[in-house]
Amino acid sequence: MGKPTGFLEFTRELPGKSSPAERIKHYNEFVEKYNTEKLNQQSARCMNCGVPFCHSGCPLGNIIPEFNDAVYRKSWKEAYEILSSTNNFPEFTGRICPAPCESACVLGINQPPVAIEEIEKHIIEIAFENGLVKPRKPNVRTGKKIAVVGSGPSGLAAAAQLNYAGHSVTVFERDAQPGGLLRYGIPDFKLEKNVIERRVALLEEEGIVFKCNSNVGVDININDLMREYHAIVLAGGSTIPRDLPVTGRNSKGVYYAMEFLKQQNQRVSNEKIKVEEILATGKNVVVIGGGDTGSDCVGTSNRHGAKSITQFELLPKPSSSRTPFMPWPTYPMILKTSSSHEEGAERHWAIATKEFIADEKGHLKELSIVDLEWKLTDDGRPAQFVEIAGSERKIPCELVLLAMGFVHPQHEGLVKELGVDLDERGNVKASEKEFQTNISKVFTCGDMRRGQSLVVWAISEGRECARKVDEYLMGSSLLETKDESLLHAVI
Repeated sequence: MGKPTGFLEFTRELPGKSSPAERIKHYNEFVEKYNTEKLNQQSARCMNCGVPFCHSGCPLGNIIPEFNDAVYRKSWKEAYEILSSTNNFPEFTGRICPAPCESACVLGINQPPVAIEEIEKHIIEIAFENGLVKPRKPNVRTGKKIAVVGSGPSGLAAAAQLNYAGHSVTVFERDAQPGGLLRYGIPDFKLEKNVIERRVALLEEEGIVFKCNSNVGVDININDLMREYHAIVLAGGSTIPRDLPVTGRNSKGVYYAMEFLKQQNQRVSNEKIKVEEILATGKNVVVIGGGDTGSDCVGTSNRHGAKSITQFELLPKPSSSRTPFMPWPTYPMILKTSSSHEEGAERHWAIATKEFIADEKGHLKELSIVDLEWKLTDDGRPAQFVEIAGSERKIPCELVLLAMGFVHPQHEGLVKELGVDLDERGNVKASEKEFQTNISKVFTCGDMRRGQSLVVWAISEGRECARKVDEYLMGSSLLETKDESLLHAVI
């Protein structure tokens, strides 16, 4: 380990950020970098635990103590090789992952955990700066052709791994550019799109072909793909948003969060917006939904110059720290204040929207809302609610953004035409171990299989799915699984 007493000498410090007043003037990333001394100190805090729970906390099985040690020694090539052995895209997870590894950090039992996510981001950026990141080209091609449908994190990870195994991979994307949720769902102030473009360029150098503006099941006949390719990977994500079907839902001014966020990402990328524009400028904005997507709507609305921003959550306000029902090393459902919240927004919990109220022209002007009282289960989870009598009221609002999550992948088109089975939640059905659908040559991964989840889980799913596709085509696979990565870390 780097420094045995590091965790006693240094406390957790995160890099500085531009002030909220300054950063809402633009859409660029605003988190600064550690200087060499701070990076060295933060990596020194890793204790090289006898049982490093951070491994199991990470869906990818990142070998965290080892790359922390390499960072402490300034061995950048070694640090990069360790990190990239389990994570195809640390530049993504180092920016937008909620870091379940940090929740499982042993130091986090009684001190702030190691700043694993920031260290990860610094490793990959230093690797790019020093020319350590090079295309991973296979030595031999197998002659097998694979179609990956969807270029989000799971599709990109599956494509990268399958290409490295020697197969010829084509990625089909219905939008104008690759990236899926990374490009069109995550705002630029959290993930600048040149970071995605840099990685896509590398994947193209490795031999992966990207076909954008190609909606399989609409522009491209699925039967043609079934004939042309030896295997198909469905990685289209969970794209059907959860609705709020109350009176006035069709009022002009009520939109899904992704409609709003996608448009802004298109503006920043100078893409043409082909539908009516959604802007928060000068409006009273209400964001319904308390998760990351809702937070992204808050940050974007601030940059638009909204008159006011209010965020509602149906559930009660979370605890600010772990409770007996959220023991270490589980991922705690505690109150989070994002950088977007720092920029300005009113947050309210246990609120239900009763009605969207429009003016005579159909434009939204008010919301009717009510406070809720929640009954909790014995383990502290919200179970059912009742409306608090006399708390119903109206508030001014010209723009509502529904950020309540996603229910399942799109069924119309590709999924229906293929005839793949669906599970009880409406996701494409495939076992967690095999990733294979009821059609033998068709596999699925990411949110399309497991439902709405984290980017880091999507990358993990893409990697594991690629291994199973490789085994299906070749009878065996040399692609490493998460379990094998953890075994090597222990050895």
